[in-house]
Amino acid sequence: MSFDRRTRMEQMRSADRARDRRNRVVAIGLSAVVVAGLLGFGSYMLLEKSEAKEKTGESQAQDAKQTEQEKKKLAAEPIADEKTWDAQKLTREHVTTGVKYAMAPPVGGNHHPAWLNCDGVVYEKAVPDVNAVHALEHGAVWVTYNGKASGSDVEALASRVRSTPYSLMSPYEGQAGSLMLSAWGKQVTVDGADDPRVARFFAKYVQGAQTPEPGAPCTGGIDG
Repeated sequence: MSFDRRTRMEQMRSADRARDRRNRVVAIGLSAVVVAGLLGFGSYMLLEKSEAKEKTGESQAQDAKQTEQEKKKLAAEPIADEKTWDAQKLTREHVTTGVKYAMAPPVGGNHHPAWLNCDGVVYEKAVPDVNAVHALEHGAVWVTYNGKASGSDVEALASRVRSTPYSLMSPYEGQAGSLMLSAWGKQVTVDGADDPRVARFFAKYVQGAQTPEPGAPCTGGIDG
């Protein structure tokens, strides 16, 4: 092999090595750009999610504040034709015998040691007065209806009860009105599920000021 040929081959090998080095440098550079882009995109997405979560939290806090304000406004409104008994004069002894109440449904008085579960519970059958009264003592609102109530009103009120802790619902054939709401020392007959007094009664008396034992549980009792 001549000197010129060897020289050309060495030059070609050097050029190939130089080209390989350039390709590696370019590949490394591109990889760094891609990684930096992915990291930047990931940071952007994390920031976006964090901001979205923060905005969601702020929105939920605002909604809760608005709901609380609306509740206070409703609770401040008078409830027409509401009946009231002196909550301080309603007896509160625990008894294991039957109790004869002065009103139907009862709104207070002696009652069974076990309360009726009232964490948004809708009972399909009549429940014992003595256990329901204990639930009222804990701050529950008791919705009752008789056979004259329309199915649509019953279902609408049942939906409200299911979404409201410290409330319960059951049929009560012995009552005078077709739809009645009771709390400790308070009671009203309403015309239908859309009667504005329903929202006012719930806002005012679910764990309201009339409650003898606010904060007492509405779970861990008995089912009707």
